[in-house]
Amino acid sequence: MTTLSPSSAPARLAHYDTTTIVLHWLTVVLVLGLFALAEIWGFLPRGTPTRRLLQSLHISFGLAFACVFVLRLVWRLSAGRRLPRATSGWMGAASVGVHGLLYLLMAAQIVLGFLFRWAQGEPFAFFGLFDIPTLIPIAHEQRRFIGGLHDTVAWIIITLAALHALAALFHHYVLRDGVLRRMTSSR
Repeated sequence: MTTLSPSSAPARLAHYDTTTIVLHWLTVVLVLGLFALAEIWGFLPRGTPTRRLLQSLHISFGLAFACVFVLRLVWRLSAGRRLPRATSGWMGAASVGVHGLLYLLMAAQIVLGFLFRWAQGEPFAFFGLFDIPTLIPIAHEQRRFIGGLHDTVAWIIITLAALHALAALFHHYVLRDGVLRRMTSSR
């Protein structure tokens, strides 16, 4: 059984700052939206206007996600409020491990998205406002391999994010330790 350590008892009442909370939930919305867009266009015939629109939105929101991710990292490493661990033991270690793995996978996913688009050799536009230039030439033959990795990492992220959400709900409804409230209100 995992219990709160004495030093983390006050952490149950602490909250993250507003910027951390906004960046967290913006990340959630973008990750879910990007995943949904990719899954939906998979059911549409190639070359249809709707499929192309969904792919264009995926690229644009993917670029927005990359910006939010960088902002989140910078904020977390500089001005973001740091709270003590809410739990100790294996639950605390699992929490740190899952958070670290999610950050690593999201960074990898962003890099894979850029590489995949460059390997496709197609325009890389942000909502039609401007194009992202190809910084690293990638052989067109690599697109299937990179695309496969991009898909696999997406499924791993969604699976870990679902486990993360279930853990938050477990903390809220079963343990009743206030962990979820830390990320839902800055008060």
